[in-house]
Amino acid sequence: MSAEFRIVPRPGRDLLGEGPVWVPERGWLFWVDIEAPGIRWLDLARGETGSRPFPEPVGWIIPRAGRRDFVVGLKSGFAAYDFEADRLTPIGDPEPEHPDNRLNDAKVDGAGRIWAGSKHCEGGIDSGALHRLDTDLTWRCLDRHYGVANGPTFSRDGRTLFHSDSDARTVYAFDLAEDGGLSGKRTFLRFPDAWGYPDGMTTDAEDCLWIAHWGGGRISRIDPEGRLVRAIALPAAHITSCAFAGPGLDRLFVTSSCRGREHEPAAGALFEVATGVTGLPLRAFGG
Repeated sequence: MSAEFRIVPRPGRDLLGEGPVWVPERGWLFWVDIEAPGIRWLDLARGETGSRPFPEPVGWIIPRAGRRDFVVGLKSGFAAYDFEADRLTPIGDPEPEHPDNRLNDAKVDGAGRIWAGSKHCEGGIDSGALHRLDTDLTWRCLDRHYGVANGPTFSRDGRTLFHSDSDARTVYAFDLAEDGGLSGKRTFLRFPDAWGYPDGMTTDAEDCLWIAHWGGGRISRIDPEGRLVRAIALPAAHITSCAFAGPGLDRLFVTSSCRGREHEPAAGALFEVATGVTGLPLRAFGG
């Protein structure tokens, strides 16, 4: 096995692993299998893993500040999730006009708001959008016409939002105002065809982005000027997302998909990658 990564031992593999998030209060890394569908977790101290099925596709899971429950992104919209009771409580559907869409990938900004993308379930249609779920549990659409809305992540100072359209092979940057407004949309990085497609992202403590390559079999570190500074190859073509975890935020975990790649032994695995850098502290949803 490469010194740069290891495969986390666990039963099975993910059809479409996504959305890893570190929850320090539990000492667990959570992530989702969108298409199983279900949620997964890893107890970092014990090395134990677990899973739980969901009744519909689940794009992400995010903890709530000062609480033991979560907010999840479903095909049917935003919902609160009580992990102990295994109970979902709907919050609302941001896209009732697009019944064939589902929520896809999300992160929390410095003000405790959730930024979540969406996509058409079958793909090939630019009905995806970028939504903001505020702490009062109301939402607003901030950008439209995405094929596959992915990412997002933020600059270290919280003033820039990065968000991708995977279908367009493009990572965009926006200026993010204190009130949650967006302006100045611009192309931050365009993926060459050989790189595959940009998927989930995270930001490290040195203000560089780590981007998963769907169809590219790697993760890349990109500096604040949009330049490639490091690439780490992984033995799965469809790499989907990444997150720093652990008390020191010095362990990078990477999700993947085995959809259409069942012949790859490591497809659908959870990887731990040695990067030599640390991530930024967790932001939980403030609502």
